[in-house]
Amino acid sequence: MSFIAQATPLEAPPIDYGAIAPLLIVLGMACISVLVEAFLPRHQRWPVQVALSLVTLVAAGLALGLYAGTGPDGITTLAEAIAVDPPTLFLWGTLLALALGSVLLIADRSVEPGGAFLASAESRAAVAAGGGGLGGRPGKSGEERGYGSPDQAPTMQTEVFPFTLFALGGMMTFVAANDLLTMFIALEVLSLPLYLMCGLARRRRLLSQEAAVKYFLLGAFASAFFLYGLALIYGYAGTVKFPEIADAVVASPMSDALLLSGLALLVVGLMFKGSVGPFHTWTPDVYQGAPTPVTAFMAACTKVAAFGGILRVLHVAFGDSRWEWRGVLWAVAIASMAIGAVIGLTQTDVKRMVAYSSVAHAGFLLLGAMSITEQGVSGTLFYLLAYGFTTLAVFGVISLVRDADGEATHLSQWAGLAKRSPVLAAVMTFLLLALAGIPLTSGFTAKFAVFAAALEDGMAPLVVIALIASAVAAFFYIRVIVLMYFSEPAADGPAVTVPGAFTTAAITLGVLITLVLGIVPTLALGWAGAGGFVG
Repeated sequence: MSFIAQATPLEAPPIDYGAIAPLLIVLGMACISVLVEAFLPRHQRWPVQVALSLVTLVAAGLALGLYAGTGPDGITTLAEAIAVDPPTLFLWGTLLALALGSVLLIADRSVEPGGAFLASAESRAAVAAGGGGLGGRPGKSGEERGYGSPDQAPTMQTEVFPFTLFALGGMMTFVAANDLLTMFIALEVLSLPLYLMCGLARRRRLLSQEAAVKYFLLGAFASAFFLYGLALIYGYAGTVKFPEIADAVVASPMSDALLLSGLALLVVGLMFKGSVGPFHTWTPDVYQGAPTPVTAFMAACTKVAAFGGILRVLHVAFGDSRWEWRGVLWAVAIASMAIGAVIGLTQTDVKRMVAYSSVAHAGFLLLGAMSITEQGVSGTLFYLLAYGFTTLAVFGVISLVRDADGEATHLSQWAGLAKRSPVLAAVMTFLLLALAGIPLTSGFTAKFAVFAAALEDGMAPLVVIALIASAVAAFFYIRVIVLMYFSEPAADGPAVTVPGAFTTAAITLGVLITLVLGIVPTLALGWAGAGGFVG
């Protein structure tokens, strides 16, 4: 007697292509960008890759705007793996806009002749020299420090463009992930290209390679923490989907030890990506060693992606257990603010100083992320938008102060900069005041938004600590301003390079948005507060 098993037909999950069109455009064009690298002659790649990247960002932005104007308030699609809701749309728009500025910086070939990226990654001339290390330590100069010759091939490593698009696609998936497994895959998709991009600097080759290795090794540990936490949460809830985890938190009979252990490990992985102290150890070295356009991309976009993911995890999956984890995150926020503000005072390298500024700002962002209210979500989203554009412009300015060895990032080399270039010094002053949170800049409005949300949610002591940390951190911003305006420039000091069209556009974009968000923030705040998370 034979038995014929009748298989149950599988139904493909419904997919809302309109909702995920921006994500599909970015990832699809990233694949096409790889084909361009494979089949186009090297001398034709740069213009094609630049045009392709810019068209991709504009097309994705148009698709996003079309859906935001006509689509529902919040849906889940792709078997509920992706959640497209108002915070997702805001974060996608922020990431696309910041990526546009980052691509402009990456594409520029006038500030550094031939571009900031090495024409050939295996070039012996660029890596043969030794000496010099991260940490702002004095070292040898020029070729002896591993900078690479400024006269190397005038072409640039155009593989950086598909890397950028893949990293951006990973970030967009990360902030929209509706389950932990999708979030982990997106974390790897956004991280792996960044590890490679950090090691492609045309100058300071050894510093660049050292930064890439450190970022990769520490990133691997952080990913392992995240994955182990995912496993523990699955053991507790029997699912990796955020809404179902939230239901299990309320009703599960299992011990909370498994839940809290898993959440602690998840938080370590998320805080690493967000440069939150004390999980920030990669940040100063990588910011200093990576090519400055890549540093700008990481500082702006990775921060947005990390805190977008943190918001979704804390609000959707673990909002009902806030009393268990909030005390720990209080300590983390205080540590981050203290580390960023205090250690930032001791830095003598501008890029490392901005890195510790990033750590302090991550602590401020945590205040909004911990506020499980609509005001907390909108304040954090607005802060990410404001901080991203200010930081992008800061690194654009840093790339313009140069000497014979490349970028002049030691603070002593910025002395008297206002006498050499009053316009550049004025732009940098405005951006530093925005980072300090001075009124009429986006930084003031952003801090006010997250501090008000924290006060409303009963975190007044933490707000007081944040205000003190802001005052301390303001000192190292003002120190740079005083150095630029009230010190005499050295006779052999660095020159200010005239920026090309791409760098000019990126800096102008950052400065204008920093100014507009400080004077008329209502439109962005209204969009940030348009609705909550689905789930």
